Amino acid sequence: QVRLVESGGGSVQAGGSLRLSCAASTDTSNMKSMGWFRQVPGKEWEGVACIWTGGPLTYYADSVKDRFTISEDSAKTTLFLEMNSLQPEDSAIYKCARGFGAGDCLESRKYNYWGQGTLVTVCA
Repeated sequence: QVRLVESGGGSVQAGGSLRLSCAASTDTSNMKSMGWFRQVPGKEWEGVACIWTGGPLTYYADSVKDRFTISEDSAKTTLFLEMNSLQPEDSAIYKCARGFGAGDCLESRKYNYWGQGTLVTVCA
């Protein structure tokens, strides 16, 4: 069983930056998709950014393009989400995920393992 643990959430002023991390408990190098999702209360989970190692290809939601950057460490055990120019509408619970699905990795059904989530609050 793979356990994913997020960290790095918190409160920040609009225009600020945060860096989220997602540590995996075991080797996940055989998983093709890794990504970050977010949810605002009352809304569906939204795919924010992901990497599909089959390409490799990186995907971003239109709302975060040019502001967020997804990356993975060289040991392939920690996933990062660098978030810049944060806006109040970025406030949400952010979760990382890893899975075996191929193709468009912004789709949640591609994933088998999920973290518990970390809260990001951006103040105007």
